[in-house]
Amino acid sequence: MNHDASTRPDAAAGQTPIVDAPSLDAPSLEAPILEAVNVTKSFTQDGTPTQALKGVSLAVAPGEFVSIVGRSGSGKSTFLSVLSTLLKPDSGELTYNGLDLARASEADIDGLRHGDFAVIFQFHYLLPYLTALENTLLPFMRGLRPVSGAQRRRGLECLERVGLADKGHRLPGQLSGGEQQRVAIARALVKDARILFADEPTGSLDSATGATVMELLGQIHKDGMSVVMVTHNEQYAGLSDRVVRMADGLMV
Repeated sequence: MNHDASTRPDAAAGQTPIVDAPSLDAPSLEAPILEAVNVTKSFTQDGTPTQALKGVSLAVAPGEFVSIVGRSGSGKSTFLSVLSTLLKPDSGELTYNGLDLARASEADIDGLRHGDFAVIFQFHYLLPYLTALENTLLPFMRGLRPVSGAQRRRGLECLERVGLADKGHRLPGQLSGGEQQRVAIARALVKDARILFADEPTGSLDSATGATVMELLGQIHKDGMSVVMVTHNEQYAGLSDRVVRMADGLMV
């Protein structure tokens, strides 16, 4: 049974009262690095409009790990796509480090996608004809630019970090599903992004492999990167700093 500070045994003994831990869905007190306010998004299919987001707000602090949980169709993946600039909202505000993303130029958005923002999905989306190392180095290959020696070393470091230092020469078809997802994580890490967006990163994996991927995400978070993850797995969501929930296009 919970006690308030005046009735706790430690308070009665004249000791400093124990303060309850904050709720998982309590907002961070730090100034947000990423903030969405009253975001809406609709789609039209076969002439029928569907409102996927109905005025959703979220603030993410620097270095915070936030999980967005909800059933299929709740709008959580659409919201993640808006946060990561893969989709443009119909209305509402979206800011990153003070930059108004709703009014930002395409060049600014492109710079974020290739710099501060990194995204991993439920499926790895590796190019089948490139090795694990080459897939990891893809963010450096814009405009068919050659990869430098320093960038190659960075790619090898990221593969080592995800436990694949000895498999950089293998094609995706020669790797297990869990190894393919770890290459996708290495690819997200290679450019020193500030925010990692993860859309059901364990959704296509067995429980043991999923736990390995979540351990990697936890390590990334401990190193200071902000993480925003969409998941339906309550156990994995519980590993984050804060859990927010969505249903029918709204926060609940």
